[in-house]
Amino acid sequence: MENSKNYILAIESSCDDTSAAVLCHTKVLSNVVATQEIHKQYGGVVPELASRAHQQNIVPVVHQALAKANIDKKQLSAIAFTRGPGLMGSLLVGTSFAKSLALGLNIPLIEVNHMEAHILAHFIEDESQTAPTFPFLAMTISGGHTQIVKVSDYFEMEVMGETLDDAVGEAFDKSAKLMGLPYPGGPLIDKYAKLGNPKAYTFPKPKVDGLNFSFSGLKTSILYFLQRESQKNPDFISQNMNDICASVQFTILEILMEKLQMAVEQTGIKQIAIGGGVAANSGIRGRLKDAEENLGWQTFIPKFEYCTDNAAMIGIVGLLKFYRGDFTDQSVAAKARYAIGS
Repeated sequence: MENSKNYILAIESSCDDTSAAVLCHTKVLSNVVATQEIHKQYGGVVPELASRAHQQNIVPVVHQALAKANIDKKQLSAIAFTRGPGLMGSLLVGTSFAKSLALGLNIPLIEVNHMEAHILAHFIEDESQTAPTFPFLAMTISGGHTQIVKVSDYFEMEVMGETLDDAVGEAFDKSAKLMGLPYPGGPLIDKYAKLGNPKAYTFPKPKVDGLNFSFSGLKTSILYFLQRESQKNPDFISQNMNDICASVQFTILEILMEKLQMAVEQTGIKQIAIGGGVAANSGIRGRLKDAEENLGWQTFIPKFEYCTDNAAMIGIVGLLKFYRGDFTDQSVAAKARYAIGS
């Protein structure tokens, strides 16, 4: 095994969570996340406010991560950071800080693709989770992304399908907003769905070729449905909240599972790993467990704290790249669009 005393500081700032983690080999010593509350009043992430909050949070978050790991910054072997994809203003804060600190400490700098990190979070050493073996299929589902990826090795990934418009997390949050639920509404849909009838209302599933996704049409059909029913009964939403949430969630999960099943049939790979914030949804977790029993799949779901945006997942990629000697230099710039494998 590689030298286990290599300490990696990881920094994640792709959206609205400022996070720093310290890893020693594949073990997480600290994983600190500062969540920005300001966006709730706007019903979604405001990029300018997000970047300002990152500037306020990054120094104390890094300080806490080092303190919790009980190490001094001079013990660090390298600094890993999220280069992209994400909001440019947010990425710039993390990128600039990582570059400056690496330069000051004279240690290597490692760029990380945020989407690869969601997939490789499965390889964090944690007794509550096991890692898949290669090859496996990864489905990354979050507020900004929906992808199915064939993973043949740590850095050999092929995107087989992705969303053509909105991401699945966005579909959850915007549907919740239509129902008058506060941001972020995805977890609330999941909560109310447990109490409702998933077959109460039927929404059309988009017809999209191959393994690609589309959620914009579904959102529109939910909007028209709610407007139509509310005209007949102004209290329709409040009186039927549980059933509406259950039906919306059922439709979204059907879309995800149908595409995943197509990917399994195309590749013959039955190891399925999910990641991203929507991986915390109890409905998708339940559907994957059903697939294990009924379809013979082997499914892998990361620990909750490694599903949402966090620096530990950036650190595990940084560590793997560190052992490969895959470093970047001070000319590196943040990339709002950053495809897997590029």
